Amino acid sequence: MILQIDDRNRVRTLTLNRPDALNAFNEALYDATTEALLAAADDPEVAVVLLTGAGRAFSAGTDLTEMQARVTDPDFVPGRHGFTGLIDALTRFPKPLICAVNGVGLGIGATVLGHADLAFMATTARLKCPFTSLGVAPEAASSYLLPHLIGRQNAAWMLLSSEWVDAAQAREMGLVYRVCEPAELLDEARRHADILASRPIPSLMAVKRTMMAPHREQIAAAGERENAEFAELLGAQANAAALAEFTGRGSD
Repeated sequence: MILQIDDRNRVRTLTLNRPDALNAFNEALYDATTEALLAAADDPEVAVVLLTGAGRAFSAGTDLTEMQARVTDPDFVPGRHGFTGLIDALTRFPKPLICAVNGVGLGIGATVLGHADLAFMATTARLKCPFTSLGVAPEAASSYLLPHLIGRQNAAWMLLSSEWVDAAQAREMGLVYRVCEPAELLDEARRHADILASRPIPSLMAVKRTMMAPHREQIAAAGERENAEFAELLGAQANAAALAEFTGRGSD
């Protein structure tokens, strides 16, 4: 099962479960996660969703083997929802979303934090937005959400440099709410999730709705700009070279 789903005390925990691939998102995982978010949004017994990863990674981002197949394989079949479906589900998710970053987070494994209401991160975890190293554009409305969340210069460094950001830096930037020892990460995230889940769901949804209302149009517009830039750069020289290097050496 590529996505584990567990319910407890009105908290639904979604665990990305492709540990051998560092929980990279292939089309199947994009679809499964999207479907799980849509189901949680509609479930009157779910107050909070907690997202984490199995094994040593949170998520290594988009599966680059599939990214290359999208460019080079005429028979490539995209998923029902895919990347854009997941981002739409995250953007529209009406209830509190908590992320517990248990290990490396690349690409969507980092930019998803822009959609989180609370994020917890293990001291040993690291984040990277590798877009310039892959010759592509930002994603997941990160060009709007990250400057809004962590300030223009911190966002510029993350999005332009393709360098790692450690847990202490992420906390200092305001990208995560709390940094925890690895063994304490899930307990701490769940403790906060349980507190939120003890509140009335309509009230939780009203708070999130009013907090997000001023940003809805900007998020949608940023996503459209990013998708257009991404489509133009996908398969271009820099991207093709980066993907060829990756697939030539494997995923090590």
